[in-house]
Amino acid sequence: MIADAVRVSPEWLRLREPADAAARSPELADRLARRLARSGPLVIHDLGGGSGAMGRWLAPRLPGPQHWVVHDRDGDLLELAVAGAPAAASVETRRGDVTQLTPGDLRGASLITASALLDLLTAEQLGRILRACAGRPVLLALTVVGRVGLAPADPLDPRIGIAFDAHQRRPGLLGPDAVAAAAGALRAAGAELVVRPSPWRLGPADARLTAEWLRGWVGAACEQEPALAGAAAGYLERRLEQAAAGSLEVVVGHADLLALP
Repeated sequence: MIADAVRVSPEWLRLREPADAAARSPELADRLARRLARSGPLVIHDLGGGSGAMGRWLAPRLPGPQHWVVHDRDGDLLELAVAGAPAAASVETRRGDVTQLTPGDLRGASLITASALLDLLTAEQLGRILRACAGRPVLLALTVVGRVGLAPADPLDPRIGIAFDAHQRRPGLLGPDAVAAAAGALRAAGAELVVRPSPWRLGPADARLTAEWLRGWVGAACEQEPALAGAAAGYLERRLEQAAAGSLEVVVGHADLLALP
């Protein structure tokens, strides 16, 4: 699971888009809009932008004409980004590995964004991306931070959470350490940095998303710690029943970062 290899399904992206939209920090979008208010037509590069969900959320919150450049390895997702382009914005797609971008690839950018990307990177990949973005406003949304809360609680929750976080850190990925790593690098580069929480808050209306998230969360934990498998099978069955009945609430911690040069 590295940024240049992981394949994300369009169905998963469609399912999570409303939760992502509800979680992202409107405060950071407002700060960004004020900063860009006098910048004229905006050119926005969306790294690992997939089906274009970040643009659909952010474009209406930013001023003036906008041209979005969506970078991703998946051509099928890029087609969806064009088909679902935000109103009053044009969309261009570039297929390739975002971890190999250079400053020249981002020349002329008014803003660089990414969503749900940083935790899939190694420290080396993160550093390369941030160096390519240097000197430009950057909004990095929905990076996991390793905090999950479920209500009602279950004695197995902490063990699964620890195993999942360990799984996210292999092989050499930043996982839940990505926010701290990015914040440290951006501050060292002299950027003005604002970090805000952007948790998923899943309740009865999100039963389908909760079920899919649970399967992935428990499955990764068991892959990391095979000894969990026996207890986790019953745990997952209970949690899926609770989600279907509308009696389970889940908070998945993320953070958004806004860096202004």
